[in-house]
Amino acid sequence: MIIPTYNSAKYLKRTIDSVLKQTYQNFQIIIIDDCSQDETKKIVENYQKKFSEIKYILLDKNSGAAVARNTGIKKAEGKYLAFLDSDDVWFEDKLEIQLKYMRENKLTFTCTNYNKIDENDIDLNKEVLYPTSMTYEKLLKNNCGNSTVIYDCQSLGKTYIEDIKKRNDYVMWLKVIKKSGKLHNVGETLSSHRIRSGSISSNKIDLVKYHWYVYRKIEDLNFMKSVYLTFYWIVKKVFTKG
Repeated sequence: MIIPTYNSAKYLKRTIDSVLKQTYQNFQIIIIDDCSQDETKKIVENYQKKFSEIKYILLDKNSGAAVARNTGIKKAEGKYLAFLDSDDVWFEDKLEIQLKYMRENKLTFTCTNYNKIDENDIDLNKEVLYPTSMTYEKLLKNNCGNSTVIYDCQSLGKTYIEDIKKRNDYVMWLKVIKKSGKLHNVGETLSSHRIRSGSISSNKIDLVKYHWYVYRKIEDLNFMKSVYLTFYWIVKKVFTKG
């Protein structure tokens, strides 16, 4: 799995431990450090002394999440690619359940539901649910949680993303679904998304601006459809709770 990180030392141990405690153990962990100024390097190196499956990549300069993710994807080996933000947490049976679901149903692109926790690991009693399956058109209105996604890169090929500061994960899923045809939801809550003050994703209005950029410039949608979808996200992200 791919774990980009930047100054998340406070949460990184919890994130790594949630992977190491998985009931499914055939995996490789690739941690891409975007030139963190905290104890990230020391923390990862301590883990590497005990766990050979952990690979650590320190970028030459601070380049942003998109570059970090692309670097990890390039180095990844194996049939499946999974993604985990460096402050999020997986439930211990996440990989086992999701991979079994994919194999039994011959699926190439899946996500799960997730809940939200605060900076102190307290459950905020907010669960994010997705449709059973999504086409490209439906995904335009639903950005699946980055830390919930797994796709079969052996079947679909590796997908890389544009170097944009925000919503680069969303751009990736829009690219992958064009290859897979659909995104299927396992239907269970299998990870926790951490809500942090001052994080990249905390400014909802700014995120709406990036949606416009994604629709108009990257997806090349027509003006009216881009307006409609951006307005949809304004209502969804600004005027609703959670």
